[in-house]
Amino acid sequence: MAAADQETHASGVRPRSYQDESYLHGFLGNVDDLQKNGVLQDVVLEVEGRRFPCHRLVLSAASPYFRAMFTSDMAESRQKTVVLQGLEMRVFEEILSYIYSGTLHVSLDKVQPLYHAADLLQLDYVRDTCSSYMAMNVERSTCVDLYKFADVFSMDNVRKACLRGIARHFTEVASSEEFCSLSVNQLTEIISHDELDVKEETTVWEAVVRWVQHSREDRLHHLPSILPHIRFNLLTPYNMVAILDHPLVREDPGRSAIRNVVKGTSNLKKRFGMETLEMALLFADRTKEMLWINPEEGKYIRCHYDISPFIGAATSDNDIFILAEGSRKKHALFKYNHVGNKWEQKSSLRRDLVDSDDLHLFENLIEVDGHLFYLLLTSSVVVLKKYNQHTNKWQTCSTPQHDGRFNYCAAVSCNQHIYLFKDNDIQCYNPRADQWCRKTGSNYIPKENKAVAMGTEIFCTDMFFDKTLVYDTEADSWHEHPGWQKTGYGIENITLFALENKLHAVVDGWVDPGTDGARRVDQVLLYDRCEGVWKELSVLPEGRWFMYVPMFPVARMYLPYLNTQGAASTQGTQSE
Repeated sequence: MAAADQETHASGVRPRSYQDESYLHGFLGNVDDLQKNGVLQDVVLEVEGRRFPCHRLVLSAASPYFRAMFTSDMAESRQKTVVLQGLEMRVFEEILSYIYSGTLHVSLDKVQPLYHAADLLQLDYVRDTCSSYMAMNVERSTCVDLYKFADVFSMDNVRKACLRGIARHFTEVASSEEFCSLSVNQLTEIISHDELDVKEETTVWEAVVRWVQHSREDRLHHLPSILPHIRFNLLTPYNMVAILDHPLVREDPGRSAIRNVVKGTSNLKKRFGMETLEMALLFADRTKEMLWINPEEGKYIRCHYDISPFIGAATSDNDIFILAEGSRKKHALFKYNHVGNKWEQKSSLRRDLVDSDDLHLFENLIEVDGHLFYLLLTSSVVVLKKYNQHTNKWQTCSTPQHDGRFNYCAAVSCNQHIYLFKDNDIQCYNPRADQWCRKTGSNYIPKENKAVAMGTEIFCTDMFFDKTLVYDTEADSWHEHPGWQKTGYGIENITLFALENKLHAVVDGWVDPGTDGARRVDQVLLYDRCEGVWKELSVLPEGRWFMYVPMFPVARMYLPYLNTQGAASTQGTQSE
């Protein structure tokens, strides 16, 4: 036993260390005040012609780069003014703000030069924060640019996020100007991925052709090294002949080698998009079962999950969300994991303002331009919240005018806006401006209606399905089509959905075949726009399906991931 320990036990009192948190925060605050007041500054840093008076001690403590500059025998250690090359003035201003205050402000327009500056000045926290920010904010419009930047600086987390974004939006990304600026190594890395969301391999070939022709003389010699990453064996014989006869192959001096590469490709694995099918998701009533359907393809896949949702929505990025009742005062938000065929809890949604005795209650999840919104309407409350996937938080948005009275309502995302139909009133929400406006009301709006959007039009029906009403969002006008010419069918509920750009309906009701008595049937209908009539398509598999949802979520499903045996689960953590 050490002497110090003996002394401790002999006296019965252990030594302790204390840390003054207020001193630590106060010290940094005092240093920031010195900088703002221009006190005790002993060096001037010049960036793009602008002079920044600073403190050598503070700079050296914050950055190994400055510590080496001011404590070594470098010429800068003796200079009163030091010119810094390779930095942007606006970015260095942000860097200095962080050094003196500990607060960092990051935005998409300056995150790349900010990372570059942090890398040069060896500011690990700034560099890591920028890297995480880029990885969390990959969008289809930025994924190629961020991918190239991440490749230069070897940021694996950002590269992987960008590759996922590029694969998900490959067709659109491959048509962009940014795609043509990729290096040959970057191009081959992208097109070699199994996760490319393409229906046909010709899309990959066409993307390569576009890339080569963007700078034909410089890139044509790369073609033999690129072609093995195209899965020519997945093409039809007709498309294969067309490619072999393409000018890039036919006119190139090394065409025999290229032809051998084309004919010798043997990767048989299909791309992600080749095995996807657009499907609608139905919830079960009082059971933890869900049904994925594509009636025209004859696909009905049952899955069991440990969750009982009541509304859902799919985003343009093919993310599927559902809300399930967690308690009387709280909903739980779940996101579907395609690969694991399971639901992962993401967030909770408070409902403190809802009166449990309120008979008029309308709730919906609505997707607008890739973003998720929750709308709640009661006799006394109206709430609109926007969900941020990156922060896992809900943001309160402006709400429509509401006098507390309504008998029926519907809310639909269309043309990058939310349309709220309440009795004979129409209100429109613009998410980008966070503003509501009124549209022309109409007696056309049917009572107890369900609605769904296709293109710039919103389709809805009345409760008896006698009419199909169409609202043109651009013309702000209604027109009417016939409903379902039913015979011997009693309707209890109707839910509309758009699948593969075709209008569908599931009608929940009773059919009376005669002497055997009435039986329950969930009939799937398809609307023929050319003939203007509803046609009976199929009957849902036996089960008690929940038909009170505003609409069914529709998403592209990767069929091999769906567990047709039905044993799937949920996982996740709650957050406010």
